[in-house]
Amino acid sequence: MLVIIGSIIVLAATLGGFMIAGGQPMVLVHVSEITVVVGITLGLVVTASPKEVLVATIKDVLAALKGSGPQRSDFIDLLKMLFELFTLGRRNGLIALDDHVETPSESPIMSKYPSFVNNGDRVEFLVNNLRPLIDGKIKPDQIGALMHAEIHNKEHESHGPIQLIHLAADSLPGIGICAAVLGIIITMGVIDQGAGAVGHKVAAALTGTFMGVWLSYGFLNPLSERLHFQAQKELVYYKVLSEALSGFAKGLAPAMAIEVARRALPKDARPGASELEAILKETK
Repeated sequence: MLVIIGSIIVLAATLGGFMIAGGQPMVLVHVSEITVVVGITLGLVVTASPKEVLVATIKDVLAALKGSGPQRSDFIDLLKMLFELFTLGRRNGLIALDDHVETPSESPIMSKYPSFVNNGDRVEFLVNNLRPLIDGKIKPDQIGALMHAEIHNKEHESHGPIQLIHLAADSLPGIGICAAVLGIIITMGVIDQGAGAVGHKVAAALTGTFMGVWLSYGFLNPLSERLHFQAQKELVYYKVLSEALSGFAKGLAPAMAIEVARRALPKDARPGASELEAILKETK
């Protein structure tokens, strides 16, 4: 939502200042220049990106527009869910978690927390790292290395959409110049038609340069930074999950494993120690 609000502010400031100076907004609209700038930008994005990166970019941009991503309530739900799972595993043995891992959507514990169970990537991360512990295929002190490798891979994958948007932003000023040059070439063909015709063509050509710079610095560069912050916050979710699971695997009591996870939360999402204690008592 903030992305949309910021974009509206950029648009309003641009058109507002232009109109205050006596400009007419429709003067900036030239289909030929828009076609060149937008078309070349889309072409270079398709050329530069593998299919999976292109799909991930569309997904991340839509998520940024919606303002999605882990919120404080998502982190609280994660702590509560893990506490319930850990308590069950401590009381009845890890084998008691097998049904929950096998069919997470049908788990009476996981299904209570939609922010977790409706996100395939989060479910997959927990299942992939909890299953080896249940099956006894890995020692408790080795699970941390597995999760670290998976989080590192997620971090690497998150850079693709950011780099792609950044590439488009960096290229747009140059693309705008290309559009302007094409407009000047056309202008040279009507130079014998008088100053009015030449002025109209030159103005149209300059809108290409304007669009390139404006789209780059007003929209795409800020969007790439937004995707960066969004990816970092999503990684924090996995790191919190990793800290909790690693602590429980090493023998920490469920409440202490959750306390370790709490300390890995960002400040704006971290409940106080007394607040967490109350939350866990309510969960019990």
